[in-house]
Amino acid sequence: MTNVLVVDDDFMVAKLHCRYVSAVPGFRVSGVAHTGAQALRAADDLRPDLVLLDVFLPDMDGIQVLRELRAAGHAVDALFITAARDAGTIRSALRAGALHYLIKPFSQTALHEQLRHVASLRTRLDDLDEARQEDVDHIFGTRPRASRELPKGLAAHTADLVDSVLRAHPQGLSATECAAAGSLSRVSARRYLEYFAQTGRAEITLRYGGTGRPERRYRRLG
Repeated sequence: MTNVLVVDDDFMVAKLHCRYVSAVPGFRVSGVAHTGAQALRAADDLRPDLVLLDVFLPDMDGIQVLRELRAAGHAVDALFITAARDAGTIRSALRAGALHYLIKPFSQTALHEQLRHVASLRTRLDDLDEARQEDVDHIFGTRPRASRELPKGLAAHTADLVDSVLRAHPQGLSATECAAAGSLSRVSARRYLEYFAQTGRAEITLRYGGTGRPERRYRRLG
């Protein structure tokens, strides 16, 4: 079990991140902090395995929090979740030892991909006594590509809903069937399904019936 400390100054955002983390098997939230000082105290008390860390905190920035955790000897992995987009901050996070960096807003799927990556790294390292070069290449070179930011007009929570409907129908389904399963309009369901197809998360097949256009059916990939 990977114990996670969630650090975000926004109480509702922190609550949302906790819900996302709790939905991934093998992960549990061991604590929540809303300031840098709270994060440092929580790390001392809880000894988390992973910290989800915002950059913008009221008393110190998240980069400084991570540096102080490192200086105190905490063997904790860090994943930044922040609205900070400037290259200098991203560079500082990398140099401080962050595993990855997610820019807000992001989808639940994007965070889940990163958490599964953390779990994969931990398992691989735990299974190694002596590493071969290919093991090292895998650990340092294989990072999941962060899910693309959604185009304007698409919402992360609706994308997650459509994704869950696709998961529940591995044989594939039409936009009409997706809309019914997700309590969405057919037009909305089709927009998200087409976006998934364009970004390689779903494939389209055509079902030919009687007269008229063939029916477009969508099946989740991966």
